[in-house]
Amino acid sequence: MSTFLIGLIILVVGGYFYGNFCEKTFGPDDRDTPAITKADGVDFVVMKKWKNSLIELLNIAGTGPIFGAIQGILFGPIAFITIPVGCILAGSMHDYFSGMISMRNGGAQMPKLIKKYLGNNVIKVYNFFLWILMFLVGVVFVYTPGDLIVTQVLSQEALVTNPVVWIVYGSIFLYYLIATLFPIDAIIGRVYPIFGGFLILSAVGIFIGVMMDGGASLTALSFASNPFKQHPGGLPFIPVFFITVACGIMSGFHATQATLISRTVKSEKEGKMTFFNMMLVEGFIAMCWAAGAMVLFGRGTDLSTAPTLVVGLVSREFLGSIGGMIAILGVIVLPITSGDTAFRSLRLMVSEQFNIDQKLPIKRIITSACLFVPAIVVLYYAKLNPQGFNILWRYFAFTNQFVATFALGTIAVYLYITGKNYFISLIPGMFYFFVTLSFIFHAPIGLKLDERLGLDPSSYMASMILAAVMALGYMWFIRKRGESQKEQILQNVLN
Repeated sequence: MSTFLIGLIILVVGGYFYGNFCEKTFGPDDRDTPAITKADGVDFVVMKKWKNSLIELLNIAGTGPIFGAIQGILFGPIAFITIPVGCILAGSMHDYFSGMISMRNGGAQMPKLIKKYLGNNVIKVYNFFLWILMFLVGVVFVYTPGDLIVTQVLSQEALVTNPVVWIVYGSIFLYYLIATLFPIDAIIGRVYPIFGGFLILSAVGIFIGVMMDGGASLTALSFASNPFKQHPGGLPFIPVFFITVACGIMSGFHATQATLISRTVKSEKEGKMTFFNMMLVEGFIAMCWAAGAMVLFGRGTDLSTAPTLVVGLVSREFLGSIGGMIAILGVIVLPITSGDTAFRSLRLMVSEQFNIDQKLPIKRIITSACLFVPAIVVLYYAKLNPQGFNILWRYFAFTNQFVATFALGTIAVYLYITGKNYFISLIPGMFYFFVTLSFIFHAPIGLKLDERLGLDPSSYMASMILAAVMALGYMWFIRKRGESQKEQILQNVLN
């Protein structure tokens, strides 16, 4: 219990002070925001701070802070410290500066910011991984809510041979397809904030349940044994923990959402609440679900089972039958709305790349259908393989974290050329560049570098050395790019 409470104190107190530090570093002022200067009644619209904050939270908090936290707690109580520290120093900072820099650039979206601050060559790599990320977000957000509906609402097994599973998946895909023709979000948008409230309330309910448990089933952090080597499968804490937890600490997907909200913020001074603090709320949600899962683990529950089943067990354990079902419904609806956004964004990216006119409904349908076919293939593979979800989740998490390194680099360059403390973004950027590369260089779903070189696969030695060298290259590139941008700005002033 003590480790869990210390983690929450770090999240609240540390988040408050570091949020103020980030706000002071950026320096929000009274200039007109894009919501005012570019007001068009469609994309650039002034909305109230509470609404912007709620929408930002709903956009970034799907199943990520729940499923990732449940799997992450298998690494032991060290998760209760790592989640809040990472959420503050990386995730919240990443979300805040992404939104604020977008505002300073007329509400520009991430691809445009990447191109401006990191260059034409980097944007090509970024777009490639962003496409993959949006695709995997869409697939994961069909898989997880679909399995929750089948197992927790319909009380059936989510097996590949169960036709109900594919009927549910098909219904979700049908919603995504219809959403390309009609403004479904205008209708759903009236409802899912209610479910967003359920998500927060469910986290609070689980928190109360954990507190009432008295810590009997919560393991405290101890250095008597190595706190970084407690995963039952022997997985190394670095880099796998940071890949597994993903959204509860940092998410590259968040930057694409923060830049959308940057177009509806009335004042720059609202940025800390809208961007930074909402990521802290997501960190709180992750902490509560991690604690709930650990309590069940301490009572003998097998957490290696499907995360969708664990969600149901945790919900009903702490919230009862009715409260648990409400929580499950919230967990179902939120990823569906995020998956809708991901597939729609991917459709627009693909159509823009290949010059496919999206004004005609039939072309929108065909483009979307072309994305759904490979998504169905991936879903089928994930259901066929007993470890399918874990594999799918790790590809999704890796891509999500890797995409974030581009945003962190953009933030560092922006801060460098404006004479601000760019290390607050450069250091997390280097760390996550190291984490993501060492994972993909080594992992069975990646290059299996150590195994190919005949080294001990559990050592990660070759993978980590190569990743560390490339992380230093990341630092060199960011600083070089910052100097180049500074010189260009000076040249423009002189001319």
